[in-house]
Amino acid sequence: MIVVPKIRGFICTTAHPAGCAQHVAEQIAVVKNRGPVTHGPKKVLVIGASTGYGLASRIAAAFGSNAATIGVFFERPGEDGRTATAGWYNTAAFEKEAAAAGLYARSLNGDAFSDDMKAQVIAAIKEDLGQVDAVIYSLASPRRTHPKTGDIFKSVLKPVGEVFTNKNLNTTTGVVNEISIEPAQGDDVAQTIAVMGGEDWEMWIEALQSAGALAPGVQTVAYSYIGPEVTWPIYKNGTIGRAKEDLERVQRALDVRLAPLQGKAWVSVNKALVTQASSAIPVVPLYISLLYKVMKAKGTHEDCIEQMDRLFRDRLYNGQPQPDEAGRIRLDDWEMDPSVQQVVAQRWQDVTTENFGELGDFDGYQSSFLRLFGFGLSGVDYTADTTPEVAIPSIP
Repeated sequence: MIVVPKIRGFICTTAHPAGCAQHVAEQIAVVKNRGPVTHGPKKVLVIGASTGYGLASRIAAAFGSNAATIGVFFERPGEDGRTATAGWYNTAAFEKEAAAAGLYARSLNGDAFSDDMKAQVIAAIKEDLGQVDAVIYSLASPRRTHPKTGDIFKSVLKPVGEVFTNKNLNTTTGVVNEISIEPAQGDDVAQTIAVMGGEDWEMWIEALQSAGALAPGVQTVAYSYIGPEVTWPIYKNGTIGRAKEDLERVQRALDVRLAPLQGKAWVSVNKALVTQASSAIPVVPLYISLLYKVMKAKGTHEDCIEQMDRLFRDRLYNGQPQPDEAGRIRLDDWEMDPSVQQVVAQRWQDVTTENFGELGDFDGYQSSFLRLFGFGLSGVDYTADTTPEVAIPSIP
């Protein structure tokens, strides 16, 4: 079949296997070109390992530190006439590259929120690695089935307290319009915390520690975002922000739990980037488009792989994590540079559909979005007949 992008709203329903493989190869090249991470982790579990920051974390650990990696995710394989999800193709490509480099890589596909998946992962660690010295938590899901109660929770992206009205970008048309979002109601906040908060991260660490699967000195990190004030009503002070506050609560609890192992838990606040998750958040795509334009001109733009390489290389494993007053690692430091934010804030006030091409980087936004699904990469023949069925070597 000839695979082309089919975009529906903020998602792409197709993915290109050769394009995803090329995207993975390019990320690996970034890490390898920067040289080895001397004191990096050697046995790493990545929960949510197939796309975005999770995939970049796995690549950074494997090809920066020569780490053995176990990746957990929930992706759909390809079948006749239907492509797999991008995360499936990403993982197939990653495992192929890891094998060529002589690196251990094992992947498990299923519900990462479930007790069964935790048990499978612990068994794999015990069988192959003994223990892990790093646990990366990078799950992004719209819903969660609680492993103990069976309750199903659904997250929402809403402000808290009052209607939020602001500028927005129609990512299909490039039109800058206005959007109004009704505030959270009922148990919206509690539902969102149950899905996107810290409970599952805590459950993972408890299960791993109880099974003796965590090595002395283990570090675990979960990812968050804060952003500028213009996004706060829908993000930092919205339902998702409440979930991220819960993540920080759990980080402090895990510090106590891991103390006997001389371990450490971190929340890393990362840069705004085009990911499958961020594309769904109103207001954020317009902000990202303006931000990209400014940071690229300044020479400080990073994508997921540069961010995760910097996290491992310059913060977690060189003895200089540089936490902020709340104990968080701030990989958004270049984004939040006052000289950057001042320009972005002014452009936010000025931007219209007519001048958006001048003030924003819509081409960069669209390119980044399509690359998530393996489209628009150089060296890939998108006119070639493509087989959607691609195997992940470690998955039967």
